[in-house]
Amino acid sequence: MSTSFASASPTTAPPPRPADGPERRPRVLIGTDTYPPDVNGAAYFTERLARGLAGRGARVHVVCPSPEGSPRTVERDGVVEHRLRSMSSLVHDSVRLAVPLGVRGHLDLLLDRLEPDAVHIQNHFLVGRMLAAAARARGVPVVATNHFMPENLFDYVRVPGPLRPYAARIAWWDLGAVLSRTEHVTTPTPAAAGLLRDQGFAKPVEPVSCGVDLAGFSPLDGGAASKRRLRARLGVPDRTTVLFVGRLDEEKRAEELVRATARTASAQLLLAGHGAYRRSLEELAVSEGVADRVVFLGFVPQEDLPDVYRCADVFAIAGVAELQSIATLEAMASGLPVVAADAMALPHLVEEGRNGYLYRPGSPEELAARIEDVVADEGGRLRMGEHSRAMASRHRLEDSLERFERIYLEAAGERRSRRPPGPF
Repeated sequence: MSTSFASASPTTAPPPRPADGPERRPRVLIGTDTYPPDVNGAAYFTERLARGLAGRGARVHVVCPSPEGSPRTVERDGVVEHRLRSMSSLVHDSVRLAVPLGVRGHLDLLLDRLEPDAVHIQNHFLVGRMLAAAARARGVPVVATNHFMPENLFDYVRVPGPLRPYAARIAWWDLGAVLSRTEHVTTPTPAAAGLLRDQGFAKPVEPVSCGVDLAGFSPLDGGAASKRRLRARLGVPDRTTVLFVGRLDEEKRAEELVRATARTASAQLLLAGHGAYRRSLEELAVSEGVADRVVFLGFVPQEDLPDVYRCADVFAIAGVAELQSIATLEAMASGLPVVAADAMALPHLVEEGRNGYLYRPGSPEELAARIEDVVADEGGRLRMGEHSRAMASRHRLEDSLERFERIYLEAAGERRSRRPPGPF
């Protein structure tokens, strides 16, 4: 259903509000400027959070831009999505922006109608900023999770290099202005929390992992024969495979992976994802003489991702602006050793020599050497994969969901006990 308003409004009777008590699940309205089918870590995290909470019995609504442009309301997997009228972002093909006209009024109506325990904003742009303001006006607690680093936007908006330090200061100031007016701030890792503090953010910041589904992502059973069958099904040549999963955009620095492949003896690089940088990477593979050893899978549906990880031997990631990296966690849960850039939060996911190695960003020679160290020793590679799986178990999705539930109810505090029950 849709209307001419900023977003469609729910017209059916909402499900009964969960009873108050020690096991009561929260009622939460999540606001985000990016949500699937957008392809990025923040969008994936928000979708898994929403669906995971709903699967645990929480009442979850999400307000986000429409992928088609026209507004509508739809329910998927227990989550009610309020899709706002949207327009092209002009800087990225897969991201649309909510049309500002009418958004605040619609958010006011949603909050009055839904009466959530808390709202949870995933960014400080249009939707997150306006939802936070509307919630504060009604005394609804605001929880914020930061997925933002200015460096991840500069390539899209074409900020000239000399201006980037000044633009970054303005961007960090703007982020701090929004987050400082929230009740609780989280970010995926201690490194990401430290980054906020380094930028002068004074409020406490709690690291809460994005989490990983340990049942959905698990090591391959059946040994080499099973791996050959998986590779055949996916159209991947049967040889030692280095995997990267993610957007093929400039800030992911996948060119280092291609150059490292040219410096390994025989490993192939499997790139699962799409993006504006793919053509440049294809040309680089040709110029480096490894076009026959760089395989582009393109976009991989979520249901096929576990098998993509299982068909690989090692996972590599070159980004220097990762606040956690969901793909790396999925690779670890799948029993893969990791070779990662020694930058931002990636060192949290690598125990040197135990589940993989770090390398200096900008050094494809060192990256290639670390990859060779992993694949040259079959027994050591398997032990590293087992340790990766053990490390991933510290990031159970269920633990993250449980913590967010507690944050919402704690943030609601006395306000919840003072008001009469309302529909959601």
